[in-house]
Amino acid sequence: AEPLTHPCRPRSRSPPRCWLRSNPYQASLLRDSVRRYLQLPADQTVLILHAKVAQKSYGNEKRFFCPPPCVYLSGPGWKLKQEQIKARDLGEAGFRVCGYMGLDSMGSSLMETQKLSFEEQPDAKGFSCAKALYISDTDKRKHFRLVLKLFFSNGQEIGTFHSKLIKVISKPSQKKQSLKNTDLCISSGSKVSLFNRLRSQTVSTRYLSVEGGAFIASARQWAAFTLHLADERCTRSEFPLREGYIRYGSVVQLVCTATGVALPPLIIRKVMKQYAMLDVDEPISQLHKCAFQFQGSDRMYLCLSTEKVIQFQASPCPKEANRELLNDGSCWTIISTETVEYTFSESLACVREPVSPVPLITALQLTGGGDVAMLEVQGEYFHAHLKVWFGDVEAETMYRSPKSLVCVVPDVSAFGSDWRWLRYPITVPLLLIRDDGLIYSSSFTFTYTPEQSCIPGQQVLSDVPQDSDKLLDSIHQEFTRTNFHLFMQT
Repeated sequence: AEPLTHPCRPRSRSPPRCWLRSNPYQASLLRDSVRRYLQLPADQTVLILHAKVAQKSYGNEKRFFCPPPCVYLSGPGWKLKQEQIKARDLGEAGFRVCGYMGLDSMGSSLMETQKLSFEEQPDAKGFSCAKALYISDTDKRKHFRLVLKLFFSNGQEIGTFHSKLIKVISKPSQKKQSLKNTDLCISSGSKVSLFNRLRSQTVSTRYLSVEGGAFIASARQWAAFTLHLADERCTRSEFPLREGYIRYGSVVQLVCTATGVALPPLIIRKVMKQYAMLDVDEPISQLHKCAFQFQGSDRMYLCLSTEKVIQFQASPCPKEANRELLNDGSCWTIISTETVEYTFSESLACVREPVSPVPLITALQLTGGGDVAMLEVQGEYFHAHLKVWFGDVEAETMYRSPKSLVCVVPDVSAFGSDWRWLRYPITVPLLLIRDDGLIYSSSFTFTYTPEQSCIPGQQVLSDVPQDSDKLLDSIHQEFTRTNFHLFMQT
């Protein structure tokens, strides 16, 4: 994202009285906790992966969501929580995480949701998936969200977490897609999942995934892949990416979002009755059958064989030159996916309430001017018990709405006296902290950048006399003419 800049002047007035800040004693305790957290972050992350569309069930038929919604628990904070529970003599069983997932329209009865049991993976992440969720024809909504409720096995509630919006469709569209209706089209740079269902049997479904740096066909877990549109005229080593919607006949590349492992450039083909159609040029739609031909190869296609991913050579069709005969393992179904990630840390707080709602920051906007610079934090799930922190410095914060917080940007002097001697940018993480000390980290940072041109030719001083008030004042003036930069780290 393009950085935002704003000139900062010395503070000469206090923020409005309606803005909230912790009392000095509470602020001191919180600052100590935040400093310990910044030295050794102990985050707990809940990651939800799900498809962007869901096919509706009719009558007694149950069309389970495919791929099934998955939940991953990661971060050192879960292990630290386990140690805290053990210290209270509750035993390891008290730490075990369990959960329930359902649709947001369902009632509170657990019979209407699916129970999740988490298993630890080799990378220390907890994993579970909801394989038996579906939406019936009695539900008339066009969109819905999934709701995840997590608990410790001792009965303590962790929190409630929501997926992104899921679009309901009746069945895969067989019509040629128009770019005027882009809801079902798949754009370059979006995330997709690929699965294969032999002989249309649900039990035979396998998902393209990555394990140990290699592509596999898994019956249990699926991976989200970023689907990039490439320039066909360039070589594989160059592979410049392009924007736009993916069309059949395009050269694409699949990159695993979790590991970064990528397949070679592929030509995506439409599949009709087990034939790859070589002359089709139309936008790709959700839940379409497609095949992936290796660019520059002699009819070699991406194929699965049990759990292995291999190359299969298609057979030419003698009567129709625009078709190639595939086997079952080369026919994939494509669907767009979404990811939502919630991160919090309760390791240093005495948390008695659920961690939800977990705020999500989506954008920052610097506003105001004059003597006070103000930052608007935009996102979701905000509430009045949150305060914005710049590193270990609390900012006066005002709750505006569930999607907006506004805070006064702290002066750079709040980070200690050493700032006066620095000649390089100061970057601090942006945090949201609840009244009880629960920390919500984010991928956003805030950078104070000195204007180097303010004192031409001035060198960094390694040894400054303590009584040099004149020099101190000149450096102070330089740093109060500071530029603010906001950007998101990806």
